[in-house]
Amino acid sequence: METTFLMVKPDGVHRGLIGKVVSRIEERGLRIVAMKMMKIDRETAEEHYAEHEGKDFYEPLLEYITSGPVVAMAVRGNSAISLIRDIVGETDPQDASPGTIRGDFGIDIGRNIVHAADSEESAERELNIFFKSQDYQEYSRVEENWIYE
Repeated sequence: METTFLMVKPDGVHRGLIGKVVSRIEERGLRIVAMKMMKIDRETAEEHYAEHEGKDFYEPLLEYITSGPVVAMAVRGNSAISLIRDIVGETDPQDASPGTIRGDFGIDIGRNIVHAADSEESAERELNIFFKSQDYQEYSRVEENWIYE
């Protein structure tokens, strides 16, 4: 089982899409093992988006991600990283397929509803920024034997 990081960004929170995002994750058979709503401070935003430092969109990205509440999640399941990437769709909503979160709810790349880790390394780094070990809840879903062999 993999654990990955997913965040509903301020535009998704303000548009009332938290429930739709959570539903898509759970309907796919994945488990949310940690979740919290928070307002990201500048220091955390800089750590989270460190790979983009120096790029022209870096400062506007930091201003945006700290502008309102987000919902951070740790999501677990077989191939969770790739499944979440499939659920959220392409980064640019203009390129995202219908049926994905970004394809159904996004229009602009700067307001694309969610952030999802793109690799095992990113998932581990991002999960460690937002969660401590005691934040994780272990449980199984009753239908898991119908999802996994």
